[in-house]
Amino acid sequence: MKRGWIAGAIGVLAVALAACAPGSGASGQGGEAGGDKVTLSLWSWRVEDVKAYDKILARFEESHPKIDVEFKPFQATEYNNILATGLSGTAGPDVAQLRAYGGLQPLVEAGQLVPLDDKVEALSGFDAKLLEGAKGHTDGKIYGVPFAYQTLQVFYNKKLFADNGIQPPATWDEMIKAADRLKAAGITPFAVAAGPDATWTLPIVHEIFGNARYGSTRFRDALLNGDKKFTDPDFTASIKLLKDLEPYFPKDVAAVKIPDVQALFATGKAAMYPTGSFDLAPVLAADPSLEIGAFQVPPPPGSPVTTPVTPGWADGSFGVNAKSAHQAEALELVKWMATPEFGQLYASELKQLSAVPGVTPSDPLLAELAKNYAANGAPYTLLVDFRYGQPNGDAVFRDEVQKMLVGQTDPKAVAESVQKGVEQWFKPGN
Repeated sequence: MKRGWIAGAIGVLAVALAACAPGSGASGQGGEAGGDKVTLSLWSWRVEDVKAYDKILARFEESHPKIDVEFKPFQATEYNNILATGLSGTAGPDVAQLRAYGGLQPLVEAGQLVPLDDKVEALSGFDAKLLEGAKGHTDGKIYGVPFAYQTLQVFYNKKLFADNGIQPPATWDEMIKAADRLKAAGITPFAVAAGPDATWTLPIVHEIFGNARYGSTRFRDALLNGDKKFTDPDFTASIKLLKDLEPYFPKDVAAVKIPDVQALFATGKAAMYPTGSFDLAPVLAADPSLEIGAFQVPPPPGSPVTTPVTPGWADGSFGVNAKSAHQAEALELVKWMATPEFGQLYASELKQLSAVPGVTPSDPLLAELAKNYAANGAPYTLLVDFRYGQPNGDAVFRDEVQKMLVGQTDPKAVAESVQKGVEQWFKPGN
């Protein structure tokens, strides 16, 4: 009897310890050996996506009855620190939503993720450009299954364009004339925010208007091999475009917040919204009846690139915690995330561009954005290549552009600050 009690106590202790293991969740029971369900924890920075992921993950659970998935989102601004802390200890997730490019690298260097190259066969069919965001910068291994990519363009209010006799512009001059007409009618031409919570959008706005002006992919390649610097006249000219366009931005743009510009556009007080594909769902949530179109910005005068481009980047990936107590089940989940079933659900439920090959967005506007990127895609250079060290180029750029918009600096000084920042760690050719 005593022996049985001891064995039972040991069994209870084992279950308790399993419940405290990384990502096991309160109902984790040790996997297939006991025939009980395993609960995987999935961490994310998308608190706004809870309902969508409930639907998406329910489909996975239907085909994997031995696995439950607990979706646990955190505030995006706090997520990086929370994830790094979780992965370094024993309380991290089984599967984590991972930042791309430079945001991934610290986790790779710390050995906190499972390489997936030989574990998720479907990755061999993914777009090489999107896989770059999920690779270690030094070892070249793949640490996550890409879930989405984002494109940059100008959304426009079709009704406001029609009411003011405006067509999507085919030239830079046509775009400026359209902005003048809208401004004269009391409508903010471009919904842009540069407030303290919104400076991260300024490199995005710059990419939309200035990618062709600085030379797009050709300039990026020249930067990487050391033939050009950010102080190049074409890059400086691309920064100046934002100052030239400032009269068409909301008044006191350096104090405008992201919810403000989304509301301006959703309520018809602003006609155009230079932003990413990620903003389509929030805008339509504010007004589902809003008729939105999109256009690629025509190259400005003097551009080395003479055809419109659609900048873009891999948004992130899903990876497996190297300390997960349920790696086999976690791998089942990320393998499923590489399937068209997941990709189609992701695109439909979240109105996002899925990274899974062969997934066609059901939303016509998203399909148009995907087509533009496939035909005219270009890298968002500061994000894709210059977030691997400190200070990262994207952060320096956004802070300096905000200063420029309030008259504290000029385009030449912005370019010099970016170059000075990145050359502290960036070595051409590496």
